[in-house]
Amino acid sequence: MQLPDGAFSQSKMDNTLVKALARAFRWKRILESGEFATIRELAEREGVTPSFLTRILRLTLLAPEIVTAVLDGTQFVDLTLKTAMQHCPGEWTAQVSKFNGREELES
Repeated sequence: MQLPDGAFSQSKMDNTLVKALARAFRWKRILESGEFATIRELAEREGVTPSFLTRILRLTLLAPEIVTAVLDGTQFVDLTLKTAMQHCPGEWTAQVSKFNGREELES
């Protein structure tokens, strides 16, 4: 998107993280549909390693408010694909606390 001269975008959309989330939820949907019996089969079709596919799939466990914020470009400053793929608490409130850097999620 090209903005007029002097205008600037307020969005801090992390395209890498958005793409990874999209892949994660697509892969989850495919696995749940039964189209592939194993992660290995899906990984082969997608041209990635099973390990990579599994790490990306973990993004589907992020709190819904975190996913929404990423898609809106309003995620916490400290949330990147790298930090999201590192050890992440299972409880959603703990996830929000972990990634709560210097900015708040917008409601």
